[in-house]
Amino acid sequence: MSFPLLTATAVLPALGAIATAAVPAARRVAAKWLALLVSLGTLALAAVTLARFDPDGARYQLTESHAWIPDFGVRYQLGVDGIGVALVALTALLMPFVILAGWHDADPHETGSRRWRPTQGFFALILAVEAMVIISFEATDVFLFYIFFEAMLIPMYFLIGGFGDRAHEHGDEAAATQRSYAAVKFLLYNLVGGLIMLAAVIGLYVVAGSFSLQEIVHARADGSLHMATSTERWLFLGFFFAFAVKAPLWPLHTWLPNAMGEATAPVAVLITAVVDKVGTFAMLRFCLQLFPEASKWATPAILVLALISIVYGALLAVGQRDIKRLVAYASISHFGFIILGIFAMTTQGQSGATLYMVNHGISTAALMLVAGFLISRRGSRLIADYGGVQKVAPVLAGTFLIGGLATLSLPGLAPFVSEFLVLVGTFTRYPVVGIIATFGIVLAALYTLVLYQRTMTGPVKAEVAEMPDLRVRELLVVAPLIALLIFLGVYPKPITDIVNPAVKQTMSDVQKKDPQPEVEAAK
Repeated sequence: MSFPLLTATAVLPALGAIATAAVPAARRVAAKWLALLVSLGTLALAAVTLARFDPDGARYQLTESHAWIPDFGVRYQLGVDGIGVALVALTALLMPFVILAGWHDADPHETGSRRWRPTQGFFALILAVEAMVIISFEATDVFLFYIFFEAMLIPMYFLIGGFGDRAHEHGDEAAATQRSYAAVKFLLYNLVGGLIMLAAVIGLYVVAGSFSLQEIVHARADGSLHMATSTERWLFLGFFFAFAVKAPLWPLHTWLPNAMGEATAPVAVLITAVVDKVGTFAMLRFCLQLFPEASKWATPAILVLALISIVYGALLAVGQRDIKRLVAYASISHFGFIILGIFAMTTQGQSGATLYMVNHGISTAALMLVAGFLISRRGSRLIADYGGVQKVAPVLAGTFLIGGLATLSLPGLAPFVSEFLVLVGTFTRYPVVGIIATFGIVLAALYTLVLYQRTMTGPVKAEVAEMPDLRVRELLVVAPLIALLIFLGVYPKPITDIVNPAVKQTMSDVQKKDPQPEVEAAK
């Protein structure tokens, strides 16, 4: 039997989480190093997975299949296509930076109530989230996917509610109340979506007699499985609702600004750069493949919701006074672009959406982590409390600028290519939608440049006059992310070569072809 590479990639961080949690309280530094080493080991396994994946080979590769609950047809069934393997690599890539950035976020410290922050628990929960997200990207059994889709809510709840942003910790109960509110709101929104999805998962089994994604897709393709139109549409809505909450898509987005605002910067990155990608990934893997006709039926409404997310999220970002909430609303706008690309039903749009998932993860991680370093120095998330930072901390200001420019999709940085593909793919089929979506780019330039101007330029405020520049550990976090943004902005081919075959197969599942050009090429 070949080595179970996909299982190992998910099990290593799970075992690492258990081992990190078991480290004695007096050895909290050892717990940090253990978590970092486990994340690097997971990254190495993800790199091997990526190297062994053949974009021109079978649709699902490195597959594993074992009986799990045979009485109900549930199997432990894993496999990755080009989209899944790219997101597994993204998750594994970001985790060492998340751990390094949060190196001191759970250190013991005194507040008015002299509370102790369990360092081991913080890093163990991060590794647990990594394990669950990775197996979600690998699962090809619908029930197995659902289990981990829901299970990741538990460690995320404790990371948000138990390890809040120190910028608002002054020993009072208000900060704890805000964190608890954000954590409960995150949990309730996602639990409601998950419960609706559970009903749809059960309904899918009743109709199809299987939880296997491949079996259901093949049965639909050869005509041995037929779903009534109304049944397919109801099942689609059950799945899509859960994924739209996770993504998040307007109007199901309101939990995200609270969660990102109250979480530490590394945990905020975990939310929007990693966990939320499970929602958009699942739209491609499950909604489009399992329910192709219902996906086409729902496309007009979803495109409208995506447009609202793009414009609404960007407008709210413009008006924010809180740095982290600004990044949260910007992410809502970006997720609107991703969903727009998915449901434009063109190869350019879906390739751009997948590339956008990767590039948004990197760019948001860069911007949010630098913002976290900034906030930790000043002790405030309010934009008005900063000014003239570039004169006292030029490296911090420079990396903040690059992260911001990536957020507005500046040409030459990674998100530009993905956003361009999404807009081109949308315009070829829905030109009016594509035109409206471009307003999101204008608004992105506005909120990003205004943020930089108000925090980094102008007179040096007294409170930031002695602000130190980025330290070595912080540079180790930021520099590789900046390098990736530039490399993938200039040369995105390594990722597009991997995802394009999977996108073409998804387009075939929904029986969609790219629109033909209205003007013939000159002969």
